Amino acid sequence: MPEEKDEEQVQEEISDDLTELEGVGPVTAKRLIGAGYTTLESLVLATSSELAAATGITESAARKIIAAARKRLNVEVMSAYDYYLQRKSVQRITTGSRKLDDLLGGGIETQAITEIYGPYGSGKTQLCHQVAVTVQLPPEKGGLGRTTLFIDTEGTFRPERIVQIAERFELDSEEALKAILYARAFTSDHQMIVTEKAESLMKERDIGIIIVDSLISHFRGEYVGRESLAARQQKLNRYLHKLLKLALGYNAAVLVTNQVVADPGTFFGDPNKPAGGHVLGHGVTARLYIRRAKKGLRQITLVKSPYLPEASIEVKITERGVEDA
Repeated sequence: MPEEKDEEQVQEEISDDLTELEGVGPVTAKRLIGAGYTTLESLVLATSSELAAATGITESAARKIIAAARKRLNVEVMSAYDYYLQRKSVQRITTGSRKLDDLLGGGIETQAITEIYGPYGSGKTQLCHQVAVTVQLPPEKGGLGRTTLFIDTEGTFRPERIVQIAERFELDSEEALKAILYARAFTSDHQMIVTEKAESLMKERDIGIIIVDSLISHFRGEYVGRESLAARQQKLNRYLHKLLKLALGYNAAVLVTNQVVADPGTFFGDPNKPAGGHVLGHGVTARLYIRRAKKGLRQITLVKSPYLPEASIEVKITERGVEDA
């Protein structure tokens, strides 16, 4: 398991970083930390009204702090080359399948949201369990040496599965379980609150990936009918933005699962399409579609990526987890 830092040591390191900003003294730093703003990146991604409401400082002071953080991180107009160099900080987490890693350009990216959608029983949750383990591997083995936050909205998380997969990757199963922070979300509001509270845990527990299985379940169940669609999509959009802010602010990955809906207008081909509409389609960085194939295999197709071509691979799901077919 990744080594857990001493809490006081972490707090001191965070406070020292923040007090280097113009307008931030020890008292303000304590307020920022208490509200979950523990990195310069998290400040850069905040709005002044949001920061003021969370910390009790004035909006004017919040604007100055955000401006100081942006100046420190040089978050202004830059050349494409400078952005290219900045992108070098992006890391990748192995999925445990070489073929799937190749499909994703090396694995699941940090600073991005990766979505996997498919029918029930297709293997989405299996992949989530596996990545919750592989992120703990050292970098030379394809991991980040970091921990996982697993938000379970459907009651499908099984620690016994973690034990099986940890043994495959030669990790101590007890330590692997301790490196996964688990939260069962019972409503969409609860799901959002858990994610909000994750801010304060990201650095303290060195979280390398946030897994939400499934992202859409509560939103679909609570907002029924056309009259509630706009409210649902607005709330879903806010949630996606929060996940992306955490991913960018802490160089972490986000993996979400999604359900499918049948398109009644499809007469030929696969009628399944991902739930969540355009808001979810635009909100995720990469999108994978998983479905059952012949001989008990699973076909995974990369259907959306900013820079990778659409392609498909086949994997199998065994007691050891997701493996190359």
